[in-house]
Amino acid sequence: MSSAVAPSNATFKDKEKPQEVRKANIIAARAVADAIRTSLGPKGMDKMIKTGRGDVIISNDGHTILKHMAVLHPVAKMLVDLSGAQDVEAGDGTTSVVILTGALLGAAEKLLNKGIHPTVISESFQKASIRSVEILKDMSHKISLSDRDQLIRAASTSLSSKIVSQHSSLLAPIAVDSVLKVVNQDATNVDLSDIRLIKKVGGTIDETQTVDGVVLTQNVIKTAGGPTRMEKAKIDKWIKF
Repeated sequence: MSSAVAPSNATFKDKEKPQEVRKANIIAARAVADAIRTSLGPKGMDKMIKTGRGDVIISNDGHTILKHMAVLHPVAKMLVDLSGAQDVEAGDGTTSVVILTGALLGAAEKLLNKGIHPTVISESFQKASIRSVEILKDMSHKISLSDRDQLIRAASTSLSSKIVSQHSSLLAPIAVDSVLKVVNQDATNVDLSDIRLIKKVGGTIDETQTVDGVVLTQNVIKTAGGPTRMEKAKIDKWIKF
């Protein structure tokens, strides 16, 4: 004689746990996207952020805002890393990529509520991304590195949503010329670490200039008695640090 044991309530609750975890992850990620949504575009508002050291930063750059936010949720941290990766790869679109991710997660949540399996949704997003890349490539047109005017217009467009947008006529040519000096003509990307940005307190943006060479930020110690200026100095060899 055999007997059957009725399943406990805990068994049914365990089936609902993955759904609750997915829902919590989506809510956390969308909260990060909503936090910087109002900073998008030329009319986007600036955010005032107080860092842990007490410094106050005002910016509407998505990566800058997210980098200084105290994000604890693992999925929310992934959006911060996503914004950082976009900043390293393209140098722009850090806010847009987070907002798009939040919108896609909102669409995924609606599909999950309809009972569609997460694997099906993930595979569909992969197919949609491939098709989206094809459409964007058809819309795009190549820009030659020799066309300086077109590169400046592209840089000015990127600066239009930044806090220094009113100085784009000065900063855009500086940015383009700096990149053209370190990039190879047949390269598809450029290592921005070859360009050094030096900030000085007390000056204005109008005083920004390009220095074609090496800039040393160390202060001169006049009490040592050594020369502060040397004309036509001879350098025997380069020392690589």
